[in-house]
Amino acid sequence: MPAATAVRAATDPLDFLNAAQREAVTHGDGAAPARPLLVIAGAGSGKTNTLACRVAHLVARGADPQRLLLLTFSRRAAIEMERRTGRMLQRLAGAGHPPPSLPWCGTFHGIGARLLREHAAQVGLPESFTIHDRGDSEDLMALVRHARGVAAGERRFPAKATCLAIYSRVVNGAAALEDVLRDGFAWCVPHADALRGLFAGYVEAKQAQHVLDYDDLLLYWAHLAADPQLGAHIGARFDHVLVDEYQDTNALQAVILRGLKPDGQGVTVVGDDAQAIYSFRAATVRNILDFPAQWDPPARVVALERNYRSTQPILAASNGVIALAAERFHKALWSERSAAARPRVVSVRDEADQARCVAEAVLAQVEAGTALKAQAVLFRSAHHSAALELELARRGIPFVKYGGLRFLEAAHVKDVLAVLRFAQNPRSRLAGFRVARLVQGVGNGLATRLLDAMAQAADPVAALHGFTMPAAAAQAWAQFLAMDAPLRERASAWPAELDGVVRWYVPQLERLHDDAQSRRADLAQLVQIAATYASRERFLTELTLDPPQATSDEAGPSGDDDDYLILSTIHSAKGQEWKAVYVLNVVDGCIPSDLATGTQPEIEEERRLLYVAMTRARDELALLVPQRFYVTQQGRNGDRHVYAGRTRFIPDALLDHFDCTAWPVHEAREPQPSAAPGASIDLAARMRALWQAGR
Repeated sequence: MPAATAVRAATDPLDFLNAAQREAVTHGDGAAPARPLLVIAGAGSGKTNTLACRVAHLVARGADPQRLLLLTFSRRAAIEMERRTGRMLQRLAGAGHPPPSLPWCGTFHGIGARLLREHAAQVGLPESFTIHDRGDSEDLMALVRHARGVAAGERRFPAKATCLAIYSRVVNGAAALEDVLRDGFAWCVPHADALRGLFAGYVEAKQAQHVLDYDDLLLYWAHLAADPQLGAHIGARFDHVLVDEYQDTNALQAVILRGLKPDGQGVTVVGDDAQAIYSFRAATVRNILDFPAQWDPPARVVALERNYRSTQPILAASNGVIALAAERFHKALWSERSAAARPRVVSVRDEADQARCVAEAVLAQVEAGTALKAQAVLFRSAHHSAALELELARRGIPFVKYGGLRFLEAAHVKDVLAVLRFAQNPRSRLAGFRVARLVQGVGNGLATRLLDAMAQAADPVAALHGFTMPAAAAQAWAQFLAMDAPLRERASAWPAELDGVVRWYVPQLERLHDDAQSRRADLAQLVQIAATYASRERFLTELTLDPPQATSDEAGPSGDDDDYLILSTIHSAKGQEWKAVYVLNVVDGCIPSDLATGTQPEIEEERRLLYVAMTRARDELALLVPQRFYVTQQGRNGDRHVYAGRTRFIPDALLDHFDCTAWPVHEAREPQPSAAPGASIDLAARMRALWQAGR
C-alpha cells in the first residue's frame, strides 16, 4: 500500500491509543525493520489491540503483509489478531481497501509444521510425515518402553506419561537430562541411563514411522534456524517478526527467534513478566527478562501501564503483591475506574465454610443482576474445588470447570483421526495398531502380526490389503478395507473422505461404547470442523496443534442451563476476565503450593500465579483464607485438623489494600498473620494424602 495513501482520515487515525500504546505501535521509521522492541504489557492494558495496531501500522506504511511473521500461542489468537489487524487497516486506509491477509500469522508449532513441510528433504524428513498428539506420543513411548524391557527391574520405573514429560522438558528446555531429573523428577534419577536409552529408541521409532511429535516441530525448526544457510534463507523471507505472549516461550522458541533475526532488526515481542506461570511446560521467564540485553544495541522497552479492566483498588492490591517480586520490569498498573470497595480477604473456618461462603456470595451477585457467567472461582490446583462443587450441586447452581477433557483426548475422536492418519501414513505403527483393533475380531496379537507384515513389506499398503484374516474377523475386515481403499486412492474430495470414515465407524462406536449417542455429537462436530480445511493434510496438522473442546465433556453443565458459574484453575484462567472473582485457599501450602517451594524461582512463579488470579477481576475480588484443613489417615495421629496461615504473598504490610472480613459475619475473627517466607506449614501431609488418594 503506497505510503501517500496510507492515511486518508482528516483526524489522527491513532487517536484512540494512549501515549504508551502509540509509542509501541509507531516504533521505528515507517515500514523499514527497526531495532528490537519489547512491549511490557500489563494485565488488561490492551495488549492484543496494540500488537494488531502495530501490524496494521507497518502495512499501512508500506510493509508487505506476505513478509510479516506473527507468532501466537493458539490458533484462535492468530485468527483474532488477523481480524483486528484488518479492522485497524480499514481505519488507517479508509473504506474500499480490503484488508490484506496475513499468510504467516499462526502458532509457533503451526508455522513450524509449514516450514518443515517446505524444507522436509533438507532436514531428512519424508514429505508424508504425520504429527502425533500427546496421547499418541505417550502410546508410542509405551511401546518402546515395553520393547526395551526397561521396566522389568526391581525398582519402579516411570510410566509412559512421566517418561514423555521428562523427554519434553529436556527438548523444550534445551536442558541436560540429569538437570531435568534433579530439578523436577528426583525419584527418577537412578533411571537416568535407562531413560537416555529409552529416549534414543523413541526417536528411532518416530523416524522409522515417519512421524513427528509436538516437541519435534520446535526442535527441527530450531535446527533449521541455527543452520547458517537455512536459517538465513528463512529469516530473509520476513522483514518483521512479531511474537505475542513472549513470557510463555521456552528455550527452543528463543533460539528460533534469534536464528531468524540474529541482529534483532524488525523483531517485536509483547508480553508481561508478571504473568509468566507456565514453567511446567518448560517456559522460562528468563526469555523476557533477558530480552533487552541480548541485542546490541539493547532493545527498546515500552511499558503499557494503563489498565482498562479492573477498578483502581483491585490494581493497587495487585501492584502491591507483584512489587515484592525479586526481579521484574517495573510498572504500576492504574485505571480511571475508581471504586470505594476494596478487594476482600475473607477468613473462614475450613473448606466447608469456604464453599458455603462462595456459594452465598455468588447467589447474592445473581440477585444484584450479575450473571453466573460473569463470575469465576479460581484455584491453584484442580482438587481445591472439590468441596465447592458439592455445595454448588446441593444448591442447584450449574457450573463449568476448566479445563476438562480436550477434544482429541476423547477415545472416539482419536479413533476416527487414527483412521485418517493411517491412510495418510501407512508406516505409522501407532495409528495402524489403534485402527486394526477397531475391527471386530482383531485383538492385540493379530494387530501386531499385521503391522509386522506391513513393516517388512516394500509396499505396506499392498501388505495391508493382502493380509489374510481368520474367519471370525473376515467379514468385518472386508468392510474396513472397503472404507480404507478410497482413502488411499483419494477417490473422494475432502471433506467427503471423512464422511465415509464416520459411516464405517458409527457401528464400531455403538459396539464399543454405552454412551454412543453423546459421543456421536463429537463426530458431528468433527465433520463440521473438517469442512473449514482445504485438505486432509491441513486438517490433521492443525487439529492436532490446536484442538477445540469436546461437546461431550463431563465438566460442562447439564440440562438446558444457559448460564453457569465458571470454576477454573488459575493457569486456565489466564487471559480471561470476570466481573466478580473468588480465589480459594489463599494460604501457604496452597498459594504457594507446598509442592512448588523448593527453589526461589518456583516461589516467584507462585507469586505471579496469585497476581494473575487477582488481575482477572473487574469489579469484585475476594480472597478466601481457610483457617484449618481436615486431614484424614495421617499415621498414628489419625484424622485431625491442621492450621494454615494467610499466604506469604500478602504480608501484614499489604493489608491496607484490602477489607479484612470473616465469614460467617457474626463470628468476626482477626485475620491470621501471613506465613513468614520459609516457614514450615503442615500442609505437606495433606497434599501427600490427596496425591496418594489419586486426586
